[in-house]
Amino acid sequence: MATTAGKWNLITDVPGVRIGQAQDARVNTGVTVILPDTPVVAACAVAGGGPGTRETDLLSAGAMVDRVDAVFLSGGSAFGLGAADGVMAGLKQAGRGFSLVDRPGVPPTPIVPGAILYDLANGGDKTWDEIAPYAALGLEAFRSAGKDFELGRAGAGHGARAGQHSGGTGSASIVAAEGITVGAIACVNSFGSVLMPGTDAYWAWPYELAGEFGGGRPPADFIMDPEDWGAAKANPVLGQNTTIACIATDAALTPAQAQRVAQMALSGFSRAIRPVFAPFDGDAVFVLSTANDTLPVPDPLTVTRIGELAASTLARAITRGVHEARRQTGAVS
Repeated sequence: MATTAGKWNLITDVPGVRIGQAQDARVNTGVTVILPDTPVVAACAVAGGGPGTRETDLLSAGAMVDRVDAVFLSGGSAFGLGAADGVMAGLKQAGRGFSLVDRPGVPPTPIVPGAILYDLANGGDKTWDEIAPYAALGLEAFRSAGKDFELGRAGAGHGARAGQHSGGTGSASIVAAEGITVGAIACVNSFGSVLMPGTDAYWAWPYELAGEFGGGRPPADFIMDPEDWGAAKANPVLGQNTTIACIATDAALTPAQAQRVAQMALSGFSRAIRPVFAPFDGDAVFVLSTANDTLPVPDPLTVTRIGELAASTLARAITRGVHEARRQTGAVS
C-alpha cells in the first residue's frame, strides 16, 4: 500500500475523531471542535508571537492530566476562549471528564484546551451585548460533531482572512504504507499569504495530492524575491492574525512523542504561508493520538515519519481551507 490521502481526505479519516462546527454569519465568526470518542493523549506547540490559548499548560510534561476530552478552535480573539465553556457543557451532559476520585454528586471536569484567532476586524456585527456568542457556538459545534464537515468559510475559519484573500477552514489526511493515518484541520487567518507572489500557485503546491487545491503551478521563470510577500496583509516591497490547527493520528504516541510531533508539525505552517510566526500571529498546533494503550509505542524513526507526515498534511489542510474559501467567494473556479 502506497502513501495516499485517506478516504475522505479529512482529519476524520483518523478513527475515533469527529468534527463539529458552528458559525454566526451576522457576527462573521465561528467555532470548530475536534471531538475524540474517548479521552486522548495530546500535545501543543505554539510558534506565533501573539497566541491566545486555553488549558495548554495541562499538556506540559509532568502535569497531572495527560489526556483531553476535546480541542476547540475559535474566532473572536480572547472572547473566543469562551467557546470552551459551551464544549465543556456538552461534555458534562455526556458524563465525560476527569475525576481524581469518583464522588457522588461531584461531576467530572472536561479537559478542553484550545486556541483562538483574531477576526474582530474582518467585518460582521461585533456589538453583542453583555454575553459574547462563543459559548453558545461552542455548544452548537459540539452537538453537531460528525465525520463529514464543510471546508472554506465554516467553523472558526468563517470570518478569517489569509493575507489579502478569504481565509477558511481546511483539512487533509494521509495514510502511510503500514496503515498509520495522520489527519489535519486548520483555521487560517494568517498575516502572510498562501499564494506565491504574482501567481495563482500556492506555496504548498509540491505537497498537493490529486489536485486537491486546484493544481496550480508556478511559472518556469519564477524568481523568488526574499522581500516580496505577495498578497500578505502588508508587503514590504509595496511599501491581528493567526493560523490554528490540530493534527490527529491513530498511532499510539506517548505524551512526549506527541509533543515532538507537534514541534515537527509547525514546519507545515512555513510550507504553506509566507511570512509566518510573525509577532502578531498566534500560530499554534495541537496533536492528538487516538490509539488505545494496547498498540505498541512507535520507535523514534516512526515518530519522525509521523512528524513529517503531520507537517506536509498540515500544509495541505491550510491551503485547502483558503482554496475552498476563495472558490466560495468566486476568486477561483
